[in-house]
Amino acid sequence: MAGLVSDARTLIDYARVECQNHRFTYNEPISILAVAETIADLAIDFGEGKKSRKTEMARPYGVSLLIAGVDENGPGLYQTDPSGHYIEWSARAIGPATESAQSMLKENYSSNMTMEEAKKLALQTLKNVMTDKINNLNVELCTITIEKRVFEPHLPEHIEEIIKTLQ
Repeated sequence: MAGLVSDARTLIDYARVECQNHRFTYNEPISILAVAETIADLAIDFGEGKKSRKTEMARPYGVSLLIAGVDENGPGLYQTDPSGHYIEWSARAIGPATESAQSMLKENYSSNMTMEEAKKLALQTLKNVMTDKINNLNVELCTITIEKRVFEPHLPEHIEEIIKTLQ
């Protein structure tokens, strides 16, 4: 996420409820695309004069989100923005150093990378764009594999091992 933390929490809570409603109604997990569309629809409702929401918004949501996961279509990564637009990416960075991080991803990302190569690229990109020195206390690393389809946070020790291998 990049932007206002409170807005991100609001959108994420909304998305969680929609995911649960979908599972309860259809007895299947929601697709990643549908989650991105749901968040974008809520963001775009601002200023439309719709009274369908329980609370009226005083301003647009000030946050962009990256939504990632694995569903029946395989891995997916979507970015939503405050205007209500969403777009699919293979690799994406958002935040204050977007341009330089995105440039590095564009140069080094490949769709046939191994998971270890992808983790290393993610941490190398952060190392290059962060003002603070990267370490296992100021960075978190999580993965979702096609086989398990589970969000797995990595231990700080594993992150530190990868950081030691960076240039």
